[in-house]
Amino acid sequence: MRGPNERATERARSLRQAENDAEARMWNELRNRRLNGFKFVRQLAIGPYFADFACRERMLVVEVDGSQHVDSPYDLRRDTFMQTAGWAVARFWNTDVLNDLPEVLETIVAILEGRLRETVDCRDLRYLPPISPTKE
Repeated sequence: MRGPNERATERARSLRQAENDAEARMWNELRNRRLNGFKFVRQLAIGPYFADFACRERMLVVEVDGSQHVDSPYDLRRDTFMQTAGWAVARFWNTDVLNDLPEVLETIVAILEGRLRETVDCRDLRYLPPISPTKE
């Protein structure tokens, strides 16, 4: 087993300390297996990127985004990296987390339980399932 990556640990720690209101509210609902018993962690390093929240058991990344993420090429590269690494990615807007948290949580549960499997790209949700490797 390799030792801890101190640089990644320090970066994750600084990201956790700089969370916004929407991220804090989401974490309050996800921590300690509060969401249907699923375990989530904050600021998980996945390759060179950090997931806001991740459920390792179901390979789901949950991102809570502000307006700076609209049409972001960086986020597109990041999402593609995570998908090819086997992770599904769900992106919600800060305003939806703050104003419609029960609906956001129900959507996350639907993903975790396998009721939502197809790509969704609409005003209030962007869901990207993992990319399966092609068999040749």
